[in-house]
Amino acid sequence: MSDTIQTITIPKPVPVTTTRMRPPKKNIPQTKGERDEVLRVIRNYVESDNPVPPMPLEELDVHARKILDELKYPDDTYLHYTAVCLNNEMWRETLAEIPYERRLLLMPKCLRVEDKCPAPFDEFGLLCKQCGLCSIEDFQNEAEKLGYAVLVAEGSAIVMSLIQTGQIEAIVGISCLAVLERTFPYVEAAAIPSIAVPLLQDDCVNTTVDIDWVWEYIHLTSDDKTRRLDLTSLHDEVKEWFTPAAITEILGEPEGKTEEIAHEWLARDGKRWRPFLTVAAFQALREDRGEPIPDDIKKIAFASEIFHKASLVHDDIEDEDHGRYDQPTLNAEHGVPVALNVGDLLIGEGYRLIGECDASDARKVEMLNVAAQGQRELCRGQGAELCWAQKPVPLDSKQVLEIFRQKTAPAFEVALKLGASYAGQLEDYADVLKEYSENLGIAYQIRDDMDDLGEDAGDNELEQMRPSVLLALARERAKGDDRAVLDSLWSHEDLKDIAIHKIRTLAHELEADDKCMLLLETYKEQAVRSLAELDNANLKGLLRRVMGKIFNDLEIKGWCREFEMTQGLREEA
Repeated sequence: MSDTIQTITIPKPVPVTTTRMRPPKKNIPQTKGERDEVLRVIRNYVESDNPVPPMPLEELDVHARKILDELKYPDDTYLHYTAVCLNNEMWRETLAEIPYERRLLLMPKCLRVEDKCPAPFDEFGLLCKQCGLCSIEDFQNEAEKLGYAVLVAEGSAIVMSLIQTGQIEAIVGISCLAVLERTFPYVEAAAIPSIAVPLLQDDCVNTTVDIDWVWEYIHLTSDDKTRRLDLTSLHDEVKEWFTPAAITEILGEPEGKTEEIAHEWLARDGKRWRPFLTVAAFQALREDRGEPIPDDIKKIAFASEIFHKASLVHDDIEDEDHGRYDQPTLNAEHGVPVALNVGDLLIGEGYRLIGECDASDARKVEMLNVAAQGQRELCRGQGAELCWAQKPVPLDSKQVLEIFRQKTAPAFEVALKLGASYAGQLEDYADVLKEYSENLGIAYQIRDDMDDLGEDAGDNELEQMRPSVLLALARERAKGDDRAVLDSLWSHEDLKDIAIHKIRTLAHELEADDKCMLLLETYKEQAVRSLAELDNANLKGLLRRVMGKIFNDLEIKGWCREFEMTQGLREEA
């Protein structure tokens, strides 16, 4: 791979229903973040109070009110939703012990795109034609591959008759809250483990569902020993490794001003996703599961963040950026020579931590090689962008995505591979970690790309404009004067007459923002799909959950009012 910008193959788009183009009903938390917070509190409640299923609906409501009190929700608006989620978590571990081939996946026909769906019905329900228009196809194919029986139908009679045959021992269902309330007594009477994912709407036409939750419950298995691992707590623990005191404990007392600046830079804000990924991969593959995180893996994870932070120092110099984390960049604060030297020092520190860890010589060589290859690939991607910047020309979306693949994916790949290597299992999983990282990295950069043009961005963002998939998509769709404006933006000409809010509005009018969101969902889904043939249930389960964790914690902020309304993030005034 040279510095020349090449092209990348874009995966088949995910079904249109995964973009959640309609907001939830008022009796369901409105945003993904709110729904995940409710689930987190419920899981903690089940862990501490150990409520036992099956439980009558009235008793479920009592527990649900306690959970809502903890969440400080003022009324019973989310009562039934919380009760359903609580019931799910009470059955969760029981479901995990039941073989896939003894489970039923039950979906409602309203998940289909009603006016376009070609599927006929028989006495058992809808017969999916695999047209790719909705999520029914994906859920059905994945579930049947695992061994599930699958029905796309409403009504308790069919379900109860299947239960009575003795062939079905558990149900994973998707339904609106109204239907769940009506069918709950039947399921409770049968005392059968049941997980029910509520639809986000209950108007029976073109509904949507939380894809991540369905995916998690479908794949739930006792073979995955990491399924109880609290990823939020793990991420919080990793963040604590980057306080000033913890940095000194790992790297030692700084000797001189250069090391002081390096330590201070490491302590500045950051999501810490890369060290989190290193630890997550190790936790999935370690043999002594349940033991505390070894000090050595902390150092290895620390190294993955150091490499990332070093690249940011150099990026800021190369791009002439003067602000990051709401503070001056190192080059703005200390000058280019000092910043450049600090970045170089950090790279050396990362390799030092790997070299000094208590692993075999062969394992150390493997980890050092992983880090070196990642550094090489990242520099190739950055080189392609820098060479483009010397003589900027419009790029198409595929060329921009290829830059994303080279620039962002290597850091995620290095982080995961370091964890797998320290666990002694890199050789078996190197290929799948590479594919997963590429899709994760591209998705992550698309999300950043949209943020760069969000309402929080200043007008100077246009002066420092880098290859942007959003602008590439907008230009591909634009004509006439609109295309001329975008051409000027790509070539960095006449920027004084172009305001960022006008570009934001233009991108929305051209539906480039919607296309970006579709690409984001596509690469997220592709990352999960890359795990399909993985034979390690721990790694497979954890990486699937990691994808949800990263993107649930990331929120696209400040886009057009219309966009936020369609995504259910903002209500009509």
